[in-house]
Amino acid sequence: MGNHRKPRTGVLDTPAARRGAIGVGAAALASASLLAQPASADDADPPSIEEQRERADDARARARDVQAEVDALYREAGTATQRYNEAQEAVDEGEESVERLLGEAAEAEDRVNEARRTLGAYAAAQYRHGTGLSDTAHLLLSDDPQSFFAGRHTLNRLGDVQQQALEDFTAERRDAETRRLDAADALAGLEDSRAEAQTRKEEVQGRLAEAQRLLNELSAEEEAELAELERLEREEAERAAAEAAERERAAREEAAREAAAEEESAGTPADTPPPATGDTGTSSRAEQAIAFAETQLGKPYVMGGTGPNSWDCSGLTQAAWRAAGVELPRVTWDQVNAGTSVPRDQLQPGDLVFFYADISHVGLYIGDGMMIHAPKPGAYVRYESIDYMPFHSARRPA
Repeated sequence: MGNHRKPRTGVLDTPAARRGAIGVGAAALASASLLAQPASADDADPPSIEEQRERADDARARARDVQAEVDALYREAGTATQRYNEAQEAVDEGEESVERLLGEAAEAEDRVNEARRTLGAYAAAQYRHGTGLSDTAHLLLSDDPQSFFAGRHTLNRLGDVQQQALEDFTAERRDAETRRLDAADALAGLEDSRAEAQTRKEEVQGRLAEAQRLLNELSAEEEAELAELERLEREEAERAAAEAAERERAAREEAAREAAAEEESAGTPADTPPPATGDTGTSSRAEQAIAFAETQLGKPYVMGGTGPNSWDCSGLTQAAWRAAGVELPRVTWDQVNAGTSVPRDQLQPGDLVFFYADISHVGLYIGDGMMIHAPKPGAYVRYESIDYMPFHSARRPA
């Protein structure tokens, strides 16, 4: 028998195996085809360091620009808020005045009616005696009684008592008319004040809406940069406040040493108490004002807010000192004239500290270069360095 070679066996000898091989080949071809295609956006190379740095610089610059615009809008809103507070104060005062004048007009009308009844009684008496009913009746119906009885013949016909009743009636009518006119003028003024308040309110809302629009346009990267800028500015202000507080402490210690040296050289007995250096009454009231302000920490800033759940800057300082028994005006432009002026290097806790050239913001100084204030829309009552905003002046309420 010749050698008969046996066919080789393997994985490709079965139909299933052959189908698998075909599938693998197709996959390989597909992979090769994909590799041959251009890379998609998702497969693009990551940006270079230079590109990343440029993007970060752009985001930082954009954040600075937006911060400057938003801060300016918030300042304008703060100024408009004080104008709104003035207008709203005029509304409140106008409402009180109108209510008082309307009450006075009603009382005057009651007096007119009483005088009319008295004069009517004399008219009835005249009628019963057949003397002059027509004159008195015309008098009661006249729009201008004074001109009616100006004629001598009418006055001569009236007795002294009747004449006094007539004069009383005429005076009461004149007074009632005057008070009605005053009330009407007050009502017109009240409407003007309400319109002014509404205009100022819309002005504030417009500034805030524009600020919010700018903030909404920031990308996530720009928002992060803006938050970082604000954090750095706040830290810088706090460092400046700490340095100022340290200088103040050093100055006080030096002054105390100099005073002690002068007392020693003058032979002042060691057990003699030092003279009082401050008004303890004012200090106590300042402590009460600060204690009140601290209970408001965390409450939101709201335009025109006067508590108890929200505040604007001057509403907070007014309420704080009111809690200490001292009444302050409503707006910053009036509060800056309250009490006595205080140089910045002589600030004491409880002093009012004012900011910006237009004096549109105020806070309550608590010492060591810090204050409590209601900062701006979207923020809450908080501690802040007085170096965080441009300082204007300070006042000590009495």
